[in-house]
Amino acid sequence: MDRNRIDITVIVPTLNEEEGIGPTLKELRDVLGDPYLLVVDGNSTDNTIKIAKDMGAEILIQKGKGKGDALLEAFRYNRVNSNYVVMIDADGSMDPKEVPSFIQALKSGADIAKGSRFLPNAHSKDLSLIRRIGNRIMVSLVNLIWSTNYTDLCYGFMAFKKEALKSLSKYLSSRGFEIETEICIKAKKLGLKVVEVPSVELKRKYGRSHLRTFRDGLRILVKIIREIFD
Repeated sequence: MDRNRIDITVIVPTLNEEEGIGPTLKELRDVLGDPYLLVVDGNSTDNTIKIAKDMGAEILIQKGKGKGDALLEAFRYNRVNSNYVVMIDADGSMDPKEVPSFIQALKSGADIAKGSRFLPNAHSKDLSLIRRIGNRIMVSLVNLIWSTNYTDLCYGFMAFKKEALKSLSKYLSSRGFEIETEICIKAKKLGLKVVEVPSVELKRKYGRSHLRTFRDGLRILVKIIREIFD
């Protein structure tokens, strides 16, 4: 892959990620050359925005609240029109060096490439036992209802072809962490080809997690149930 010619947008949702945003953006540039970096900021009160601007990223100030809302605003932003669009977190848990394998999956015919921590050569250094069990339950439920073969569901490291994202984003509505689950379900409903890519989730290196295991787990379950009747 010619990293200097690839037409790629990387979306990075942030909320008070001043420690992680600089290293994340630097590594993305080191790996990808000169991607369009879009930081969607949920009104940070630290130096996240200043650091991201200094790193050459465009800043989109989020109007709503929640990770899902941030991604929806980015997906529908008129400057996101690259052939490939990647979403990645700024906390150091997702490795930018894995992005080329996601892009290769798209070039090989996938509409969406999603990271999985449960494929061969993949794992998580961050998942607690409760979250691991919850993810397994949700994955099994989605696979049973929609005849999919996902191994991971609640992981936000993904890449999209432009046309697939344009088609998909019109039907997304989740405002919180359940956005990843909704993407997987809606992609199946729309007949999009989803390929899982092995990914190693590292321990969060920077900042504080905004995920609340039981609250957000319940929101994911409610989203799955609603999708059955949608």
